[in-house]
Amino acid sequence: MQFAEFLTEQEVEQVHDGALEILEKTGILVNNETARKIYADHGCRVDSASLIIKIPRDIVEQYRKLFVPTFTFRGRDPRFDRTIPDQRPLIVTGSSAPNIIDPDTGIERRATSTDIANIAFLVNELQGYDIFSISTLADDAPDGQISLSRFYPALKNCLKPVRSNTPDMADLYQVLELGAIIAGGEEAYKERPIINHHYCPVVSPLTMDVASTEATIYLAEKGLPVINTIVPNAGMTSPMTLLGTLALGNAEFLANSVLLQMVRPETPLIYTVLSTVADMRTGSYTPGAIETGMLQMAHSQMARFYNVPSGGYIGLTNSHGDDAQSGYETGMSTSAAVLAGADMLNMCGLLGGLMAFDYAKAVIDNEIALMLKRMCRGFESGKDKMTLDLIAEAGPGGTYMDKMHTIENMRETAFLPKIASRDLRSLWEEKGRLDAQSNAMREAHQILSGDNPAVFSEDMDAVIRARFAGLVDGNVQWGQATD
Repeated sequence: MQFAEFLTEQEVEQVHDGALEILEKTGILVNNETARKIYADHGCRVDSASLIIKIPRDIVEQYRKLFVPTFTFRGRDPRFDRTIPDQRPLIVTGSSAPNIIDPDTGIERRATSTDIANIAFLVNELQGYDIFSISTLADDAPDGQISLSRFYPALKNCLKPVRSNTPDMADLYQVLELGAIIAGGEEAYKERPIINHHYCPVVSPLTMDVASTEATIYLAEKGLPVINTIVPNAGMTSPMTLLGTLALGNAEFLANSVLLQMVRPETPLIYTVLSTVADMRTGSYTPGAIETGMLQMAHSQMARFYNVPSGGYIGLTNSHGDDAQSGYETGMSTSAAVLAGADMLNMCGLLGGLMAFDYAKAVIDNEIALMLKRMCRGFESGKDKMTLDLIAEAGPGGTYMDKMHTIENMRETAFLPKIASRDLRSLWEEKGRLDAQSNAMREAHQILSGDNPAVFSEDMDAVIRARFAGLVDGNVQWGQATD
């Protein structure tokens, strides 16, 4: 597949060179003491007063040679293991929204651990999704179990790879212990780490925090999967030009990725971003804007230059409902990203600029995801696929409706949607004039009212609950109050 590109080869080199200049001359503020020591031990210049690290370009070039070209996600069931870029595009849910659109009332409220259990089950059953990045927070989390209250219901109800973050090291240790219990021990977990950790250690512009950086270093040392996202926001935390934001974001990616290689050579990574352009009329955050898609396209081109997988939070919307805005913002940016070679898209289920999860949106996005995967399969290859003999057989004015070839290939060639309507208007009206949101909610209800094939065995659940006293229930509860 040929990829769409904004940048010429010369411009890619210029962005790379610009990022090297930023790191060497401007530097990056590193608040984490351990990270400062690692940089210093590997030849970087440290200003002990300002805490700014300057990374010589030859150091960056040295350590980027250690970047590896693939990243693997593992699930509770190995059938759902996925590796990029070979199995691109991986479709990931949007994550960490504080709120949810209540499926019964349609009113936005705080999300709970039961919501996470429901969403995990839904994601497990929707074929377009490859990875469950835990979609919401859990407002009912007991003290000291903020992260357990998210990871436990997610892992309990989903066989696919699970991904999210933790606020501090105490929570990270708890989550890793949970993973080891599920895997059958620490060594088994190290062989197949089923939890994928995600952090944003670099806060634009050019600042590395304490807690996320500490977790990133720890996971890299242990050889456990960790993904870091770069999030410059043009006009607010990066220059109000696409090229300036690209250069600054690229410098932040290199600073973080070089640190990973210093900690553990050949640590797998993904060039992951949520680069945006602020709406300066109001200062609004705009992940649904077309510029987010454009920046993802350019970052993916830079990722190919570094020979690493790419992806990010792309296909999000600022809309507060499942309306036309939601559809075109998600569809346009994800199509652009896939055509530009993005390998992983965190695109599904969220409304209001990352603030609220919606079940109908998740089902609609699943259909968009399946369309994107169809687009990635592209055209057939080989002269026989032109079916010249069949064309000759049908002849001028003939039909292909009665050909066995049509029957044999109709489901392979065409994506057949479940949510989008293709009925004539009269039939659509006869069926109740249902729109995409209504069809999607009906599909969600059908899935969540059925059997759950992913749920833990009773023995496994008993072990987990014995270890973590007071743990949330973690069970799917559909059609009941979840708050």
